Amino acid sequence: MKEKYPRDFTSYHRISGQPQVQRSLLPMKLDVVIFGGGGAGLWLLDELRRRGFGVLLFESRELGHGQTIVAQGIIHGGLKYSLSGFLSGSTKAIQRMPELWRSCLEGKREPNLSDTRVRSQHCFMWRTDSVTSRLGMVGARLGLSTVPVKLDENERPPFLVSAPGEVLEIPEQVIDPSSFLQNLAERNSGHTFLVDPAHGIEFVTGPDGAVECIRLELPDSNLSVELRPHTVVFTAGAGNESLRKLSGLKLNAMQRRQLHMVMVRGSLPEVNGHCVDGSKTRATITSNTDSDKRAVWQVGGQVAEDGVNMEIDEVVSHTRRELEAVLPGVDFSKTEWTAYRIDRAEGRTADGSRPEKAQIMQEANIITGWPTKLALIPKLAEDIVAAIQPSSAVAIRDMSELKDWPRPAVAAPPWEIPHHWYPYREIAR
Repeated sequence: MKEKYPRDFTSYHRISGQPQVQRSLLPMKLDVVIFGGGGAGLWLLDELRRRGFGVLLFESRELGHGQTIVAQGIIHGGLKYSLSGFLSGSTKAIQRMPELWRSCLEGKREPNLSDTRVRSQHCFMWRTDSVTSRLGMVGARLGLSTVPVKLDENERPPFLVSAPGEVLEIPEQVIDPSSFLQNLAERNSGHTFLVDPAHGIEFVTGPDGAVECIRLELPDSNLSVELRPHTVVFTAGAGNESLRKLSGLKLNAMQRRQLHMVMVRGSLPEVNGHCVDGSKTRATITSNTDSDKRAVWQVGGQVAEDGVNMEIDEVVSHTRRELEAVLPGVDFSKTEWTAYRIDRAEGRTADGSRPEKAQIMQEANIITGWPTKLALIPKLAEDIVAAIQPSSAVAIRDMSELKDWPRPAVAAPPWEIPHHWYPYREIAR
């Protein structure tokens, strides 16, 4: 009887010994095999293909499932990391990202992301009337490449008319992660494939730990393939942990930071920005529209961190109180609320704190990468390309044995997934 495993990289099991069924493996030489089809893997795939590398990408579920599709989509330039009044490592690492992304989104540089929907060309930053909130605006005056603009009272959007103190406009774009994934998927449609861990994947490694070949089987068919890559790259987010185990690498290289994000839908203004409180973002709000044309907010920041140890009704109630405090002019009476949990997977740091930049680990011919933030995806791709040792640049001339393999679709955004939504009137104060 064939053992059943969940359809997720986190449930891969190493195949040992001889296969139970004889199969003909057709060897395919190529430069790079990528496992993980989120924003990081797809951007890297695009970058390598444009440089002439023979490269394929394999995903266990939908493209972007896990972290990219639930991202709020803000292309940070470091401003939120400078609230304490000094330029941190996070600030320095991310400074040039908005300009790079903007050029791609305008089609002025590769990858051409002009088909990616930009929700907003800017974000707002404002504060409440608390002492710590006033102090938090100090960092916004630092000399960053993302320069905030102070708005006069008559320039403020309606939902911030009653905000005390300064309201800043920040030239940080907000993208729609779903269309970003779709944009990259369409550019690389012939090089992305769905792999099912329940039906066989095997890494064969040599004495030095380098991957010599990867054997894959197509579920419920006689098709199989043997890949002989020069380099293997893991960009599977939380799935990197089990991929590393499967390929014989050391464990405990990764850490997870949980968030409990809240969504609000209904009669709402378009809001993209941060309410700051001291050196933290009390709430980060981004807006979208669901398939029924309703406005939808994703709410992150400190409220999402506070909610990690709360049940869904508790985090919804907590976030309601916070949003009514930071946006006193917004009427929430015709809204519904829900929440979802996510794990942010990152390379491990000594003290468990958030890494200050994109991270890669290189062991033999295996590279593991974590971008840390959506905005740092281009930097991660740049670092991985630089780490790949020169090879023969094997062009994939014959992909006939993969023509019948299933292809991954783009994941649905979180507000399109079934949830229990709490009407505003039923939420405890």
